[in-house]
Amino acid sequence: MATAAEPKGTILIADDDPEILTMLSIRLQRRGYTTLEASDGLQTLQMARTHRPDLILLDVMMPGKNGWEVARELRASPQQELANIGIVMLTAIGEKINEMTSPIYGADDFVDKPFDFADLEGKIARVIQMRRAQRAQSQP
Repeated sequence: MATAAEPKGTILIADDDPEILTMLSIRLQRRGYTTLEASDGLQTLQMARTHRPDLILLDVMMPGKNGWEVARELRASPQQELANIGIVMLTAIGEKINEMTSPIYGADDFVDKPFDFADLEGKIARVIQMRRAQRAQSQP
């Protein structure tokens, strides 16, 4: 359970569908997360660099740079704070493709659209907890 010293986290929602952005933002805010929104890959990268979210919900098919390119660029970043952002791919490209490609590009997990919010929220919480544990272990 999150404490005052450890907030639930900041999630950057990256999707070119405004309805999905709004729906996810409202639902996640109600669950205690801080949310940010981006509608294309380039904006996602800029917001990640500026705000350093705990996790990015990342659609694959977006204008500018697609989600795979964004994930690959973040994972290759020499800045550990960017390379260690949690990534959950959220896409309608198909379960098998998502399952095969998400790990290749450095995603921590994936959810297929349409999705079950309880499943998505569970994966979000798990990835944020895992990434926080990794950061704690790497600190002197």
